[in-house]
Amino acid sequence: MLDIQHLRLLRSSQAKPVSNPFPAIRNCDILMYNDDFLTGLKTGLKAELPQWGLPADTRLELLTISENATFLAEGDGRRMILRVQRPNYHTAEEIQSELAWIEALRAEAIVDTPQLIARRDGTLLGAFDSGGETRHVVGFDFMSGREPAPAENLAPWFKRLGNINARLHRHSRDWQRPVGFVRKTWDFSTTLGDAPHWGDWRAGLGLDNSGRALLARTVAVIEAKLATYGSGTERFGLVHADLRLANLLVDGDRLGVIDFDDCGFSWFMYDFAAAISFHEHEPFIPALQAAWVAGYRQVAEIPAEDEAMLPVFVMLRRILLTAWIASHAETPTAAACGTAYTDGTLALAAAFLDRHG
Repeated sequence: MLDIQHLRLLRSSQAKPVSNPFPAIRNCDILMYNDDFLTGLKTGLKAELPQWGLPADTRLELLTISENATFLAEGDGRRMILRVQRPNYHTAEEIQSELAWIEALRAEAIVDTPQLIARRDGTLLGAFDSGGETRHVVGFDFMSGREPAPAENLAPWFKRLGNINARLHRHSRDWQRPVGFVRKTWDFSTTLGDAPHWGDWRAGLGLDNSGRALLARTVAVIEAKLATYGSGTERFGLVHADLRLANLLVDGDRLGVIDFDDCGFSWFMYDFAAAISFHEHEPFIPALQAAWVAGYRQVAEIPAEDEAMLPVFVMLRRILLTAWIASHAETPTAAACGTAYTDGTLALAAAFLDRHG
């Protein structure tokens, strides 16, 4: 999902007269939810603090808002992250399933990701009422680090990321999921098809009839390529689905991974598309793809037909995010982007059809 931190990065990126298809994003004003909304969240969250052994005077600092609101909690000499879930998105069972995968990954040292913090009763999931809606809460250990910056040389990190993705995929193929495990599926139907989780791409902000026609042709090409590619277990399974820069934490030579909130069932190669979210236009993307593939192949094979599908998943993800912005118009990030993101999607779609149509 699009977050405030990433819009700041897009806003501060250097202009590229030819390669940047959505320069207007740099001029977006970054808005925040109003004070009353944030006060309501903090009030509900403070009532939950004792369940994590935190005192009432714990300081809560908002870090990000997108699908969820994430807070840094500091009190009694402790620092932890509290993720307040967006209502009516994931069920409690879906969140518990996400947490089960995180625990399994940590137990086998598959990936460096924050430890879950249990409540006093041993459970991992809290909840409070906010405006008549249930807000689930999850606690994580604080992980140090910074988000990799687009201006730096990202290729070495993407080689590491490809290695991490391969290990995640290998684990998801072999892991015996617990009874009752349920996560969303990110296939054609639920992304660009007739049952989309993030809304209909046809409702993209600022789309006119010619734009819809261009995206319709693009979506048809994507659908046909996916149908040919297939979704057998060697290509489709449990993935992180959101390993973009905002969900990576670099500290020295450590590359930490956070935010499994969108993990679900999709094509394994979709994880690369998610990794370059909001930077698809950059001239360094081919180098990042080469690095990611090289890192992946240190652990597992990527057949040529899988590698050839990477641009298809990049285009799918881009249109999916365009739909997200339109369907989440009440969020500050969607309001900040306006129609500029859609304009960029159209430019990328035209280039995609030139190569793959």
